Amino acid sequence: MGGMTARLGPTERQAALTAMGDGRELDVVVVGGGVVGAGAALDAATRGLDTAIVEARDWASGTSSRSSKLIHGGLRYLEMLDFGLVREALHERGLLLRTLAPHLVRPVPFLFPLTGWGWQRPYIGAGVALYDGLSRLSLGPGDQAGGLPLHRHLTRRQALKLAPSLRRGSLTGAVKYWDASVDDARLTVSLVRTAAGYGALAASRARVLGFLREGERVVGVRVRDLERGEDLQVRAKQVVNATGVWTDETQAMVGERGRIHVRASKGIHLVVPRDRIHSATGLIMRTERSVLFVIPWGRHWIVGTTDTDWTLDKAHPAASRRDIDYLLERVNAVLTTPLGHADVEGVYAGLRPLLRGETDEATSALSREHVVGHAVPGLVVVAGGKLTTYRVMAKDAIDAAAHGLADRVPPSCTDQIGLAGAEGFRARWNSRHRIAAESGLHVARIEHLLRRYGGLIDEVLELVAADRSLAAPLPDADDYLAAEIVYAASHEGARHLDDVLTRRTHISIETFDRGVRSAPRVAELLAPVLGWTADQVERELEHYAKRVAAERESQAMPDDQTADSARLGAPEIVPVD
Repeated sequence: MGGMTARLGPTERQAALTAMGDGRELDVVVVGGGVVGAGAALDAATRGLDTAIVEARDWASGTSSRSSKLIHGGLRYLEMLDFGLVREALHERGLLLRTLAPHLVRPVPFLFPLTGWGWQRPYIGAGVALYDGLSRLSLGPGDQAGGLPLHRHLTRRQALKLAPSLRRGSLTGAVKYWDASVDDARLTVSLVRTAAGYGALAASRARVLGFLREGERVVGVRVRDLERGEDLQVRAKQVVNATGVWTDETQAMVGERGRIHVRASKGIHLVVPRDRIHSATGLIMRTERSVLFVIPWGRHWIVGTTDTDWTLDKAHPAASRRDIDYLLERVNAVLTTPLGHADVEGVYAGLRPLLRGETDEATSALSREHVVGHAVPGLVVVAGGKLTTYRVMAKDAIDAAAHGLADRVPPSCTDQIGLAGAEGFRARWNSRHRIAAESGLHVARIEHLLRRYGGLIDEVLELVAADRSLAAPLPDADDYLAAEIVYAASHEGARHLDDVLTRRTHISIETFDRGVRSAPRVAELLAPVLGWTADQVERELEHYAKRVAAERESQAMPDDQTADSARLGAPEIVPVD
């Protein structure tokens, strides 16, 4: 079992909101429930600060559930000579793999196909060798690439043996190296649960309407509980704004020109079945704009990404047909059997929060560094960065907030804090055959659960022991058990059908029907936990069906403008009884 891990169920959420609004002054309130905000809440709580975190939608509902699912240093940043960022990210990769989230972050081998003689092999080889070298430096002497194997040069024959789907014609060999993948949405929820275990008050579907002011100083936030329609005031000595691509809008609430500006860059990803590409490794290729990844994802591949400016509705980044065609064209350039639109199970679009400069440079050239600043007294803003370095961003934000607190604040210790599920994971993994025998589930199911819940698998299995019907897989989404749906609402803060189908599970992108056929059973399982009436169940199903229809329509549109218009057909919040 994990150590300091709290439930985020309906009762706990209401208790947190009540405590936030009881008039006392907290040390820190964090606005934004993405990976950086969740990391900041954990950092503050583990320094002994009275902490709260609020999120307008669901945990990780923005950028933090729509990434490339990679924990990596970023090979392409070496070309930009951004060695500091790469080394920092590789250090964080090592921490996540070994200590912080070994159940959610796992090593992945990648092939970089070489398609020419001459300069390409020494150039790519030198870059990957530097990548491995920076990884070792970031962790100190004796660590082999943060626990990952070092890169290898492969001949054409060796490359084709690993990845038979690669086109033979122009292939001259490959470089194999290692990075890591992550379930980004689960990482974020795990951060929130861990923070709550250390005393943080956490509430999703709680939108900040504005800041409380005394003179020029920010002294808290005004919050609306979107589930009940009630408003409350949350007072705090320091407010941390960690709202990602919404940074400019949140800063504007203080009524002054913000010092930090963020530009949204859209990245889209395709999900295709594993059998469409025959390869034992992931793939990485250069494109004229960025890099293209083909990433193993359970019984699927994730193909991404694009990198284009997005100036439309930030709540609904939309993939257009042009985006999908772009990715298919680029990946098909190296595959013997091309992928078509009919092979695409799912599509998702996310927005990167890039620090905006004074020029009109392309988003692919904007910095992935982060910045922290005091916009006005009492308000800390953190922006930029990348998923892999969330912990450093969170630490820097709370360091800044600590300067505004009268008492001395201890230094960050999150480099030593395993997240919910990390404790006991390896021991439970080694015991997976015994757990399978005791639970009556196949060992493959136990492995699936361990990779999602780690040492907290016992909490899920307790639900199965109490009700054997929860051991059944979901209709049309065989990878997931009914127990996982109940657990998502009772322990992981899911409030709506979309939260479960899109973020607690990934059924919305892993099935050709985008989860529509699974939705009735999922709603049926959620209803008693969340207290839904029959009318509410129908509203949830209708809302989800409209969302899927709007996304499908946007993906048939030729460009961003028309795709955005289509995507706006999906309602934002499900009304409650």
